Amino acid sequence: MYLGIDLGTSGVKALMIDEQQNVISAASAPLQVDHLHDGWSEQDPQSWIDATRAAIANIASGGTNLKLVRGIGLSGQMHGATVLDSAGTPLRSSILWNDIRSHIEAAKLDGNPIFREITGNIVFPGFTAPKLLWLKTHEPEIFDKIAMVLLPKDYLRLWLTGEYASDMSDASGTSWLDVATRQWSDPLLTTCDLSTAQMPSLVEGTEVSGFLRASIATELGLPAGIPIAGGAGDNAASAVGLGAIHSGHGFVSLGTSGVVFATNDQFSPAPESAIHAFCHALPNLWHQMGVILSAGDSLSWLSNTFEKPTSALLDELGGDLSPPNSTMFLPYLSGERTPHNDAEIRGAFLGLGQMSTRADMTQSVLEGVAFAFRDSLEALKEAGGQPESLSVVGGGSKSAYWVELLATVLDQPCDLHAESEIGAALGAARLGLIAAENADPSDICTPPAVVRQITPNASLRSAFDDTYQIYRNTYPALKGIK
Repeated sequence: MYLGIDLGTSGVKALMIDEQQNVISAASAPLQVDHLHDGWSEQDPQSWIDATRAAIANIASGGTNLKLVRGIGLSGQMHGATVLDSAGTPLRSSILWNDIRSHIEAAKLDGNPIFREITGNIVFPGFTAPKLLWLKTHEPEIFDKIAMVLLPKDYLRLWLTGEYASDMSDASGTSWLDVATRQWSDPLLTTCDLSTAQMPSLVEGTEVSGFLRASIATELGLPAGIPIAGGAGDNAASAVGLGAIHSGHGFVSLGTSGVVFATNDQFSPAPESAIHAFCHALPNLWHQMGVILSAGDSLSWLSNTFEKPTSALLDELGGDLSPPNSTMFLPYLSGERTPHNDAEIRGAFLGLGQMSTRADMTQSVLEGVAFAFRDSLEALKEAGGQPESLSVVGGGSKSAYWVELLATVLDQPCDLHAESEIGAALGAARLGLIAAENADPSDICTPPAVVRQITPNASLRSAFDDTYQIYRNTYPALKGIK
């Protein structure tokens, strides 16, 4: 069997597949995010280890024989700045992907043309490089002690193997990778007063990055010495899980953040559109994606505000897709990436009235997120990366209402798969299988069966098109509100 470990923002998922890629068992353990100030987002790296232990223990408690595991793959949230001293000990909590404190530093780096020239991307505040500049300015005593910078999943790798390593897809989101040549860029690192000595070694997602240490194997109940694959950032891992490994394949990820993803057989940068152009998890592949910072997180925020579970909020909408709500929501709770690249913009409800209900607000949140996805899809089309087909993955894919809304707003059929909410963990497990068995990725990374295709609601498509145009016109009005 093969184990996939996906380090998300809200929890760690562990998933076991057999040699035929049947899902044998899956388990998860929650994580908390610390918001010390508005726009800040941090996690204690030790909590990732604790949650991984718990998720694997939950699999074992269900009767799965962990001694049969032959390989492990990792996936995880991208961009997080995890800074270590010379002993490999974290110097502070990790600054996460949705932390926007370094927007000034990001603008400074982005103003240097070599960053877009070498990485093919805007330097977004959520990327790793500006976070290190922020540390240099605001926590110089920490910066001076940094011996290694790791991304979140790669800190788990260090714990598992003792190796400092990362993969190409995850490294693409640091603003230090030459994405075309798939290697660290000395000029970019030097600009941040860093060097390649402070960066992990790089491997492809399908390659072996290290082997499970005996002490950790004993603790977890796994065989010692089994290989750990390079793995992938969460979206590239989801693509592997969905078999999106050929040009034209794509998906929508409706998780804490939101992504519209398209696979490319060549590096296709388009930074002017705020589209990301990154390495894929497989050799000689790249991908483009538009990113929404608060997708499922917008619904979670509403749930916390009303102290009502998200499932209960969704139940209040009923089963049939409703026409656009008179209330509009702009999902910029943590700023936005595609297409606005605006760390300071904030969300809003528009059109609230005396008769507005909680259900109206829930519906408008779902619609606002769907419109933000269309913003990203339009930018992707302009960059030449329109996917021919779209699968929907992530926790939000469990809501048929939300998926039908997405299909209608995007005017594109959306496919659902049996394991759609655990796509990244499945992709990680597949990468673990490929690394362990030296398997051909094309034989392993096949699309899972479509259990349901949800098509656009033709009777409401025109109404949502009109409302989307209103949505697009609201962004400039928010610019002056801080």
